[in-house]
Amino acid sequence: MIRRPRHFISFPPQGYLITLGLLVLSGQTGWSQKGYLSRLHAGKNFPIYTGYAAARERSHFLLDEGYRFNYDQDSLGADFLSGKAGSLGLAFRTGGKIIYRTLDYFRPPLITDSYPDLVRYEFMPVKGLLVRAFFLVYSSDASVWQLRIKNISGRRISCGIYLFVHGRPGLLKDPKGEAGSPALSFGHQEPPDSWSQDHQIPYPDRIRDLLLLSENPDSILSGGGKPPDGSLLSFRAFPRGEPDFPPDTGGTILLGFCREITLARGSSKTLRLVRAVAAAPARPGAGQETVLLRIPLEPFLEADQRMMGHIPDPHLKDPAQTALYWSACNMMRQVFYPPEGKCREDYYVFSRVPMWGWGHGGQVFHESLSMLEYVRIDPSGAEGSQEVYADRQQPDGYINYRTGPYLDETIPANGSLTSSAPWYNWENWEIYRQTRDQAFLRRMYDSGEKFFRWFVSHRDSDRDGLCEWGGDPVLESVRDGDVAVWDQVGPPSAFNSPDLNCMLVREARSLEQMALALGRKEEAASWKQDYERRISLINRYCWDSVKGFYYNVTLGTHQFSYRKENDLKRDEIIGFLPLWAGVASPVQARRLVEKLTDTSAFWRPYGIPSLSASDSDYNPRGYWNGPAWVQWNYLVERGLLNYGYRKTAREIASRVSQGMIAVLRRTHELWEFYSPDSAWGGLHRTYIWAGLINRMMTDAQSHPPVVN
Repeated sequence: MIRRPRHFISFPPQGYLITLGLLVLSGQTGWSQKGYLSRLHAGKNFPIYTGYAAARERSHFLLDEGYRFNYDQDSLGADFLSGKAGSLGLAFRTGGKIIYRTLDYFRPPLITDSYPDLVRYEFMPVKGLLVRAFFLVYSSDASVWQLRIKNISGRRISCGIYLFVHGRPGLLKDPKGEAGSPALSFGHQEPPDSWSQDHQIPYPDRIRDLLLLSENPDSILSGGGKPPDGSLLSFRAFPRGEPDFPPDTGGTILLGFCREITLARGSSKTLRLVRAVAAAPARPGAGQETVLLRIPLEPFLEADQRMMGHIPDPHLKDPAQTALYWSACNMMRQVFYPPEGKCREDYYVFSRVPMWGWGHGGQVFHESLSMLEYVRIDPSGAEGSQEVYADRQQPDGYINYRTGPYLDETIPANGSLTSSAPWYNWENWEIYRQTRDQAFLRRMYDSGEKFFRWFVSHRDSDRDGLCEWGGDPVLESVRDGDVAVWDQVGPPSAFNSPDLNCMLVREARSLEQMALALGRKEEAASWKQDYERRISLINRYCWDSVKGFYYNVTLGTHQFSYRKENDLKRDEIIGFLPLWAGVASPVQARRLVEKLTDTSAFWRPYGIPSLSASDSDYNPRGYWNGPAWVQWNYLVERGLLNYGYRKTAREIASRVSQGMIAVLRRTHELWEFYSPDSAWGGLHRTYIWAGLINRMMTDAQSHPPVVN
């Protein structure tokens, strides 16, 4: 079954704001959240995500050009940056001076509307010249950039307008165009990275490009510069004939158009640039691209307003948290694609702008924890994303580590296939609680039961009722790099782990709830017996009453010592998961909270680190040896809510969000993980499960405890 697009309730589009100036956040307090993304005053320090990619219905996996709006760095131009396809740039020439850097603008860019596929913004390159810009990523292979330039001064203004694409030397190839013609063609290369090659992901590497201007240009540009300085940009105009590249001086190669305009006071001029791409040997035609020179852009904005208009109002008191919330909504919506290849439903990639191999292969099983929030953005899409797994599930119940339109990644190792964190049934139950879709529930219950049976039958080698990670255990454990225990003590396959077994408790609890909702009472009773038995074993073997914490234990002997005495007693964030799974007793929960709120260990300024700060291997930027991971912090928060520690849960949500806001102000990105000690984010951008911050913020302020 291919799911039909969801229909959204519409609301009147908000008025277009022309107020220029720097951001004043306090001015947004008390505004209606309906249409928030069209009521922005987003200067360079506003906490907003500025990645843009095609809307889901006009996207495709191969040759997918997305952009980042780089509007906030004084030394650079207000460019739209792509990963490998060069950047779209804009400059003005007036009074014999070229104005490219935002530092040189009379008034810097101010974003007024921002959605997953488009941005509207305003600026003044010189006093009296107001530019209202509209940038739309129309499809995976075409974008539109419209400038409405108005003279609001009391005098006539003449200037040259440069619209161009630029990139590193050797990027742009074989330019073809003539002065007086609005079309300029060239080529570029997007060589696949080693991960894409190793996984045999289809990947076009030779691309043909077409630039179209809405009017005949006065000249075609070819030139070079020395970014990131930007002040040294130089242009060569070709009033007749074809452009030629300047010698390679180690700077930037540039191609584009120049249009000379003269505006009387009060008059305006509209220019539009279309960029289109196609995989060689095909060439972008003049069909769709020519239409994009004329098509009205407002309906795309109105469609986005309708699409985002149904998302729940977060009612957050902090305006910066509200900005973070809507930024996360934009990012999560943006990473979805329509059915393609092997995927019969909508699916996501967990990092789209810019595209990178590891993050672009398809859905990684554990990343789908993000569906707990995405279901509130697009209920049908969240269901479809989970059904991708059910569609590709193997007959014995196994589900891939990664599932994409052109990839089934199973990673055979140690005589078994690699899966990932078993959050599957919990995700499906949480989705059902939002949608109340009985057909979805029935299908996913059957799929989830098969998966649970597969997992426990393949991950309990000593048959003691507790499971260990298998396949490639480091990858399967989610904590797939820089883990002190894995690196210094032993592999995760050697231990009964509290995190995995808490996940299995939560899976069985969810299957119980699903069975009850389907009227299968006997099956529900069986699931209850399963998780109660597992809870007993976790508390018997993984709980250390001396330190008041949960740890890995050795297979068979259930000891905290593997190579050296007590070498498994490393205080990691996984030790708090028994709160989330409902494994801990009230007394154990109290001791866990005491450890959690120790400022020398886990209670850090911007969230709970993955490894205690008191550990000798603690590194706040060290992957799994210290950073604050949003999804793990969310699990801790949910656990605190389960046991009534609402104030502590709220404080965690506040700390994590404040760290993310500080980074968002500076980078306008949502990152893979964050430092718990400073305003820093890394390693990879546009990361889908950073969107779980929305659940953290909204769950923390909900009134009833969040249980089951």
